[in-house]
Amino acid sequence: MNHSTNEKHILSVLVENQPGVLARVAGLFSGRGFNIESLSVAETTEPRVSRMTIVTKGDMGVLEQIKKQLNKLVDVIKVVDFTGKESVQRELALIKVHARPENRAEVLRMVDIFRCRVIDVGTEYYTVELTGDEGKIGAFLNLIKPMGIKEIVRTGALALGRELK
Repeated sequence: MNHSTNEKHILSVLVENQPGVLARVAGLFSGRGFNIESLSVAETTEPRVSRMTIVTKGDMGVLEQIKKQLNKLVDVIKVVDFTGKESVQRELALIKVHARPENRAEVLRMVDIFRCRVIDVGTEYYTVELTGDEGKIGAFLNLIKPMGIKEIVRTGALALGRELK
């Protein structure tokens, strides 16, 4: 068993769509010294059920305790750990990048190469929407950084298990 504190874990937690559930779930992580790197919550196709996608890093033994505790919460329906499992993962980033006249063509070239979209145009900035895995978003940010990033917001990973063929 790997006890690395740097191993990334993506958990999908189906919960009852009730007030206070998010606080109880987050409390299990903070109570054991685990930081939540990203957290996304939304209703599923069933309005009474929400899916939480939680990204964290830490010791596998402690994570196993957290998963057991999550499963004991009355509002938790199902916990799936995507660590080491086949899954589809995506992240969304909105990036406000400096678009000076001398670098606009280069920004648009990178947008095209990375299959992003410019979703807003201002006199000095383009707002770019990018979806992909963490590596793709990181690569885009590294290349666009010299042009000047004013703001960025990221969802963190969203994940679903792959269907077996």
